[in-house]
Amino acid sequence: MAMVAQLHRESSSGSINKHLDSGKYVRYTAEQVEALERVYSECPKPSSLRRQQLIRGCPILSNIEPKQIKVWFQNRRCREKQRKESVRLHSVNKKFSAMNKLLMEENDRLQKQVSQLVCENGYMRHQLQSASATTTDASCESAATTPRHVLKDTNNPAGLLLIAEETLADFLSKATGTAVDWVQMPGMKPGPDSVGIFAISKSCGGVAARACGLVSLGPTKIAEILKDRSSWFRDCRSLEVFTMFPAGNGGTIELVYTQTYAPTTLAPARDFWTLRYTTTLENGSLVICERSLSGTGAGPSTVAAPQFLRAEMLPSGYLIRPCEGGGSIIHIVDHLNLKASSVPEVLRPLYESPNIVAQKMTIAALQYIRQIAQETSGEVAYGLGRQPAVLRTFSQRLSRGFNDAINSFNDDGWSLLNSDGAEDVVVAINSSKNLSAGSNNLSFIGGVLCAKASMLLQNVPPAVLVRVLREHRSEWADFTVDAFSATSLKARLYAYPGMRPTGFTGSQIIMPLGNTIEHEEMLEVIRLEGHSLGQEDAFISRDIHLLQMCSGVDENAVGACSELVFAPIDEIFPDDVPLVPSGFRIIPLDSKPGDSQDTLTAQRTLDLTSNLEVDPETNHGAGNATSSYSARSVLTIAFQFPFESNLQDNVATMARQYVRSVISSVQRVSMAISPLGLTPTFGPKLSPGSPEAITLAHWICQSYSFHVGTELVMADTIGAESILKTLWRHQDAILCCSLKVLPVFIFANQAGLDMLETTLVALQDITLDKIFDDAGRKALFSEFAKIMERGFACLPGGICMSTMGRHISYEQAIVWKVFAAEENTLHCLAFSFVNWSFV
Repeated sequence: MAMVAQLHRESSSGSINKHLDSGKYVRYTAEQVEALERVYSECPKPSSLRRQQLIRGCPILSNIEPKQIKVWFQNRRCREKQRKESVRLHSVNKKFSAMNKLLMEENDRLQKQVSQLVCENGYMRHQLQSASATTTDASCESAATTPRHVLKDTNNPAGLLLIAEETLADFLSKATGTAVDWVQMPGMKPGPDSVGIFAISKSCGGVAARACGLVSLGPTKIAEILKDRSSWFRDCRSLEVFTMFPAGNGGTIELVYTQTYAPTTLAPARDFWTLRYTTTLENGSLVICERSLSGTGAGPSTVAAPQFLRAEMLPSGYLIRPCEGGGSIIHIVDHLNLKASSVPEVLRPLYESPNIVAQKMTIAALQYIRQIAQETSGEVAYGLGRQPAVLRTFSQRLSRGFNDAINSFNDDGWSLLNSDGAEDVVVAINSSKNLSAGSNNLSFIGGVLCAKASMLLQNVPPAVLVRVLREHRSEWADFTVDAFSATSLKARLYAYPGMRPTGFTGSQIIMPLGNTIEHEEMLEVIRLEGHSLGQEDAFISRDIHLLQMCSGVDENAVGACSELVFAPIDEIFPDDVPLVPSGFRIIPLDSKPGDSQDTLTAQRTLDLTSNLEVDPETNHGAGNATSSYSARSVLTIAFQFPFESNLQDNVATMARQYVRSVISSVQRVSMAISPLGLTPTFGPKLSPGSPEAITLAHWICQSYSFHVGTELVMADTIGAESILKTLWRHQDAILCCSLKVLPVFIFANQAGLDMLETTLVALQDITLDKIFDDAGRKALFSEFAKIMERGFACLPGGICMSTMGRHISYEQAIVWKVFAAEENTLHCLAFSFVNWSFV
């Protein structure tokens, strides 16, 4: 026994190892153990050539067999793994202990809530039996619910301190008590691997959300992060502390003015004038609570105030309790009244949903703190050698620039341009735009122009749509427009897109930079491979690089906002690279029974499917499905373009056409991914009062055959639908224009849309005279009398122009009259551009 005890003591000191083959113990001297430890620390890998060199170069290890040295290293590695596992298990045990404590507190709160509900039930029964008691209790309840802070003077510290103490009590009753009827948030199940416990209000004034979780940071650090609301709350435009004074009990009282962004272009932004109270409780917990001060006119008066609507923050805040062994348990409550009655009815779910408040504020705050904690501990790895703080700054700048574009505040220098007659796309310019990020400043000669629109999506999952937009950029984006924006930023050359024609190979490479720990947000660099269409630039790279942020790809996240925001950058972009973001935002609306009236009232700017042709049977089925259930979301699109002063009108026209083109592409994508199976055909619905597409295709082909004497489509094409399909896929660009004082295009096949670089939605905004140059207009006018007399004419080859400003050559243009209804009514003029190509 004495021998075994001695062997155990020597083994624990590292001087004895058991040989795996013989089972015998080998004794090492202290010098040998020190030498082996030194070798192991320099070369922990077993198959390292460097390790063998160190062993051979150490004379004190020369008398030890190689197998024995190998066994020592194996045992040393096992002891290292055991130590790491012991540390990990200890950390997990602390986490489970803290979570268990949290769950026990939550269970106690639920028991209190059950008891309160039982008491209220008995109380209501008693009231039903006694009418007089009902009157008395109602008067008492009315007096009890009168907000006492209204009676206090907010102009002196004593009155503010009373309001602060009431705010603290109200907040604690929500965070750990039963002041609000909390229910578990859908899709958020508590457990060891979850971020925390999340709940939303069931029925209360305003909308409220609550979260509690364990974070491996100290209370002071957490409080510092949470007070800097603009760092983690993406909708926060600015936060300014106007007054701060001590509360006399070790705490501080602050008067805070906060401005938040509007999520869409269809409603004004919100601002808050609040009192924020920071104090420490007797048990060592740190509390930050906040509430609005009474009076919508209270607070600072700013230039941008008319663009904001004053919202109300009911008692909210953060309770941070330190844990034994490090870390903190944090309780978060957000309770807001966003004045939903001031927005269109179709948008009210955005301002009445506790799920959206939870995702944007409550969960975002807890996730951001956990992200900082893991970055501090070194558990997060990022690509391209970027530091986590730099990548967070990139994401914040992309989000802030996108929000600035959507809101276009006057005090930022934005102003609206006159509309072109359509209300679907709003264009704003900022002539004083100065993109500054550290030492790299970029002031545009003309400024920045933004084209934006918002619309309603029906039965389209936001997470699926944003994934499709991210992974299939070629389905909606125009590479020429990307090249225009990138060139303007890279070289400060404001060349119009048509001046340097560039082609897109279709290849898109996504290079990830990093993502948050819950993978709710991704930051990446996109490389679009392009090539020059001109011989003089054949060997110059035309690749476009974009910095892109994508979020909200989880379909199970109830109320989560999905975004795809990107900005052109240089191939090697510095940390302070100027960013001009553009992108998409999709916010889900709470599903509710068929609300066809909302869809009808939003025809112009909120109806996404009004211009798509759907098969009659499919459309009928979809209507039945939508009448029973309607999953809706709001899509907001904003694209920014740098411009030079003398090109403002051209860039504005291009921006409108491009955004309408993107809208048309999103329409097709939305219909394709709709779970109800609403799939569009290849053709459009024409404007109200015009014939159906099939009938018009028949008229075009019949009139061509009558006037020209040859067939426009193959003679063996049978059936009206086949004629339309063949005409749509015809290799020549076929366009139809009206016979008004100012002729506009009313139809184009796929080749015609490609030639004009436009969409079916924007086609009717293009007039005939805009596509021809002077020679083309003269040729058309000279042949117009012949067209009216003979029914057709052949125009010589020439040059025309697309809506993007690019020049197009064609060998010949055939013009003929299109008759309707038995050749007695002239309906329109048709054009066929033969063998067209971009110059």
